[in-house]
Amino acid sequence: QVQLVESGGGSVQAGGSLRLSCAASTYTTSNYCMGWFRQAPGKEREGVATISRRGTTRYADSVKGRFTISKDNPKDTLYLYMNSLKPEDTAMYYCAAQPCQLWLGSPGLRQDEYTYWGQGTQVTVSS
Repeated sequence: QVQLVESGGGSVQAGGSLRLSCAASTYTTSNYCMGWFRQAPGKEREGVATISRRGTTRYADSVKGRFTISKDNPKDTLYLYMNSLKPEDTAMYYCAAQPCQLWLGSPGLRQDEYTYWGQGTQVTVSS
């Protein structure tokens, strides 16, 4: 059973930065495709960034150039570095994982492609 626990959310002013972390069960980050998703009040959950087993990444257009996804396999931890935050980035952020082949390139951003989910961490950006 894969377990995912997010941390690092908080309240920041526009233009600020945050680093989200997702602590995963042993061997998850090396054997699963992983991603960050977010859901704002009244909106559907959307993909933010994903990373393959080999480290290939994909980003939503809305965060390209501002957010960076990375992972530390020995620590089984997934990260999301968020810079130049905007009020529209305010949402609950979720970590997700999905078994995938080693040869798979950048994973998709659709939530229905992922099986395992964390409980989320809130990010609030004020103007």
